[in-house]
Amino acid sequence: MIYEKNTYIKHHKSVDIRFGLAYPNVYKTAMSSLGYNILYNQINEREDTWCERIIYPDIKSIESNTPSRYFNIISFTLQFEEDYVNVLDILKKSEIPLKRTERTPDDPLIIAGGPCPTANPMPLSDYIDLFIIGEGENTINKVLDRYKTSKKNLKEYLDITGVYIPELNNKTNIDIICDMDNAYHITQPVLSKSNDEDYQTIFNNTIMLNVSRGCTRGCRFCMAGYLYRPMRQTNYEKLIDVAVENREKTGLNKITLIGAAVSDYSDLEKLTDGLEKEGFQISTPSLRIESITRKTLETLKRSGLKTITLAPESIGRLRKVINKDIPDEKIFSVIEDAVELDFKIKLYFLIGIPTETMDDIEELISYMKKIAKMHSNPKNVKFSINPVIPKPQTPLQWEAYDFKDIKNKTRLIKKEMKRYNVKCESPKKGLIQYILSCGNSDVGELIEKSLTKKPTLKEWKELTPNYSIEDELPWKNINVGVNENFLKTEHRRLTTLKQTPWCETSVCYNCGSCK
Repeated sequence: MIYEKNTYIKHHKSVDIRFGLAYPNVYKTAMSSLGYNILYNQINEREDTWCERIIYPDIKSIESNTPSRYFNIISFTLQFEEDYVNVLDILKKSEIPLKRTERTPDDPLIIAGGPCPTANPMPLSDYIDLFIIGEGENTINKVLDRYKTSKKNLKEYLDITGVYIPELNNKTNIDIICDMDNAYHITQPVLSKSNDEDYQTIFNNTIMLNVSRGCTRGCRFCMAGYLYRPMRQTNYEKLIDVAVENREKTGLNKITLIGAAVSDYSDLEKLTDGLEKEGFQISTPSLRIESITRKTLETLKRSGLKTITLAPESIGRLRKVINKDIPDEKIFSVIEDAVELDFKIKLYFLIGIPTETMDDIEELISYMKKIAKMHSNPKNVKFSINPVIPKPQTPLQWEAYDFKDIKNKTRLIKKEMKRYNVKCESPKKGLIQYILSCGNSDVGELIEKSLTKKPTLKEWKELTPNYSIEDELPWKNINVGVNENFLKTEHRRLTTLKQTPWCETSVCYNCGSCK
């Protein structure tokens, strides 16, 4: 049983567009997504549109229990490649033809957005009519305005920045929000209560504050760090005003700071001090080690935060490979402060970094054991080990995923770290994610097959993309602002260990995004 407050209920006859905002994952994940929540509130502020949520595995809307096939538009938010099969599952169970070429004018317009299709829409290109490339708040209103006059005449959408139409295979520029002060900030979020854990969101009973977007640290494996450049910040006074307005409308008193690099926010201490003075509790999903101060940790501790999440990624040499050259002294200093303040600590590490050897893995194991022993209770230090997934629009897009190598390294870590609090991601799951991330439209056939029969590992391996530096890439028509020559330079630096400095404190290195 679930109870919700602040949902939008309209009469279907009083609107021009019935809009199904679909999330192909469970409620807990969907309603923890700030982007999904922003679109829901923003679209519903239009008098001509009723935006209702369709959250997997349901195929009817939460607001009115309307079956998906009766909406004018169904829009999928895609944050995880593994959710692609759920997209097709929703369409199939809704009796909407899967292939866009098989649909009629009476079927809903099927659109999709989010980081995954922004980077590479091709795996779902046979199934989606229109993709939104970038941050959707600007683009979605233009698409809705155009729908009122043009319905499913897709050629009429070509002049909208941030729209990619597979049927036309048009060249598309990303659309992002430039001014965060004038961006859409939620002041009356949907509140939910339930005794069922599946309906308790990650940020349950908290106000999500959109502190910043984008990150230019340049970690070479990080897709979000290349898609959403440059870094854009909301004024700290604006954020405090948004928090206060939220509290007045919801009664909530806990803040979660949301951003690609929250601890890089230039006025973080002013923001946390201001929120503290207003009596708010403050938390944040993760922090960049480089920019964490003792004062920041003390503020978060006073606010009731119990666990901090850090990402050292690997040992020193391999951090240089991925352009994350954090000194060990800084990492250990932050961990020491966290231990002294009695935090539980969660740390993310990567395996399969280019040039990595089994000797490096042995060193990583010793490194993690050393960190665990810094805490009086090593079980309060949790390690999450994930394979590096080469992603489109990053310097790693030309790298391969070595399944056998990842499998051997995972087995060794599990054996040597069995007495510690360690979780290793499945090497097979990593392989499938790589194929879904970097594949072309041929991958769609295997996604569709997954609806009725689980594909074998051999079938997935047959679709493994292995691109050379000179190959034409499937996502060549998607321009996210970062030029290819810059990515190729960063790719060369994987082996030279040369660092590309953070442009917030250094000279511009002409990646192209600011243009």
